[in-house]
Amino acid sequence: MMKIKLVYIQVSLLVCSILIAGTAMGKDTLRVQSPSGKVGVKVWMAEKLAYEVTYEGRTIIAPSFIDMEIAGKGTLSADRGIRSASVVKVNEQITSPVPEKRRLIPDVYNHLSLRFRQPYTVEFRVYDDGVAYRIGTAFKGNIIVKNEVAEFNFPGNPTAYFPETPGRAHNSFSTSFEDLYVHRKIADYPAQNMTYTPLLIAPASNPKIAITESDLEAYPGLFLKSNGGASLKAVFPPYPLALKVQEGLYSANRVSKGADYIAHTAGSRTFPWRVMMIAAEDKDLPVNDIVYRLGAPSRVQDVSWIKPGNITDEWIIDVNLFNVPFKAGVNTASYKYYIDFASRFGFDRIMMDAGWSDNNDLFKVNPNINMDTLVAYAREKGVKIAMWTLALTLERQLDSALAQFKKWDVDFIMTDFIERDDQLAVELHHRIAKACADSRIMLMFHGTFPPKGFNRTYPHAITREGVLGSEYNIWGTDVSPGHDVLLAFTRMLAGPFDYEPGLLSNGTKKSFRPVEGHVMSPGTRAHQLSMLVVYDNPMQFFSGNPSQGYLEPAYMELTGSIPTVWDETHVLDAKVGEWIVTSRRNGDNWYIGGMTDWTARDINLQLDFLDNVGYKATICRDGINADKYASDYVIEHMEVQQHATMKIHMAPGGGFLIKLEKKQ
Repeated sequence: MMKIKLVYIQVSLLVCSILIAGTAMGKDTLRVQSPSGKVGVKVWMAEKLAYEVTYEGRTIIAPSFIDMEIAGKGTLSADRGIRSASVVKVNEQITSPVPEKRRLIPDVYNHLSLRFRQPYTVEFRVYDDGVAYRIGTAFKGNIIVKNEVAEFNFPGNPTAYFPETPGRAHNSFSTSFEDLYVHRKIADYPAQNMTYTPLLIAPASNPKIAITESDLEAYPGLFLKSNGGASLKAVFPPYPLALKVQEGLYSANRVSKGADYIAHTAGSRTFPWRVMMIAAEDKDLPVNDIVYRLGAPSRVQDVSWIKPGNITDEWIIDVNLFNVPFKAGVNTASYKYYIDFASRFGFDRIMMDAGWSDNNDLFKVNPNINMDTLVAYAREKGVKIAMWTLALTLERQLDSALAQFKKWDVDFIMTDFIERDDQLAVELHHRIAKACADSRIMLMFHGTFPPKGFNRTYPHAITREGVLGSEYNIWGTDVSPGHDVLLAFTRMLAGPFDYEPGLLSNGTKKSFRPVEGHVMSPGTRAHQLSMLVVYDNPMQFFSGNPSQGYLEPAYMELTGSIPTVWDETHVLDAKVGEWIVTSRRNGDNWYIGGMTDWTARDINLQLDFLDNVGYKATICRDGINADKYASDYVIEHMEVQQHATMKIHMAPGGGFLIKLEKKQ
């Protein structure tokens, strides 16, 4: 990472005339602005430490409180004494080894640090596209955090997009983080409900504000509840005093007894960032990477072995192959078929999902599978094998399982069904990630919370689930094209996600229904394809049926050719939950993806961002009958120049993908 420190200013609170000014309440107020001056933060000590955020002089986060209570040591605000303050102006650049949005990330902000009479600190980073703060402590030994106060109060009566979690009877914090986002006024949010982050605040007029966190380690994740009116307050999973295995097909640890505190941790440390993204326009949200910037720097020194790419998966379609001379299922012949398919259409890996082994013992391989045969066949075809694991089993067999995976030349694994983010669950993610890094195996967590900066700290932890995606089409109707669009403005703000697009059976609003084994998507085929560009995911899955794919070679060749990492990303046009058009560059080539909700739309693309040379365009768009037959698509080829205009029609639930190859 290249660091360019422009200016450093350190001042005493008592003599800093540019930071401290009297307020109407007679309290000393500290002020810091973003580099452009558009975003401002005021901080003062009232009953508790308070802050307010403004955008172009208008309050967008009303006075809100910050505090922390440590058992036996009092609270941050107990003596209401700020000892000193300092400001640093920072201009740095982060080079991402796995660039899900852009390779070179400017990290430009003004940093306010506060020190208190007690061994607490609070830091604020003020960017042009957001504000973040975190608490620090400097106590000897270990501490018990009783609670943290984090409030987010909003002027007026704004609406918000919430992921609502019903919780479970025995533990309201147990969730797979795979819930629909609902849109309602904050003031109408039921007091008994909880939500998790990221969530999006939508005032009557922009900017919009997204709330989430970053750099989560040895501490529980952030949930939010109504605080009355247009106000949200933090709640946290209690520290687990006892865990009990919930037995089943996918067994998992559940908290059977929680403490009356939230963390037992080191006394000298910093705590997670509380993040407020700010978007003047809707199209600014999907490209905001402040959460990555706030993540702890990489702990993997050599990243040369980390190889993002694309991958097939058989679980969603239940290995329901056809036109094959063997009995399809979780067996050697079917996986060889997947390897052939991957080799033919440009996929780097195949996933051997749940069922390749006993879920509770990774060394009890399914007797219908010959791993030696598959490993040799994959090497011959130049395709890697990836493996699914149950997190409870992987934790128990971690070292021996990783050693076995290395023998099989496995360079990527999935681990699933954690469904918690209390402190012990968060620590489990770090422990598994470190072990995988030591073995040079890439990793994806499923059934768990979003990355929240983890992908910067462990770049081989390349993506996560924590999203309501394609698998839900097996058994329900919750997924919709509008939901798909909304994810780019909500869940994606906390890091890349594994939606698992690529379904080749597609339904209109009228015809879509869940059919196990013959899973379809709501929306068009081109809508599914657009996800490869619209969504951040450096390990992009293809979940469709390869037997169907073989019947459409031009479509599959295009699908397999789409990169998964990007030198730069721009959103050309967007409205939250309704439509989005994203352009991304990989090397000399550009890729444009667009999707809409159930409303048909016409898009005029201005190709002003291209270099002044010719490009070969491959366009996959909705076919003329896609409004009635959602699998109808057209692939076209043409040549285009800089400043050209392209008109694209999107059917209801539709989309498009354009590949622009620079002519040499």
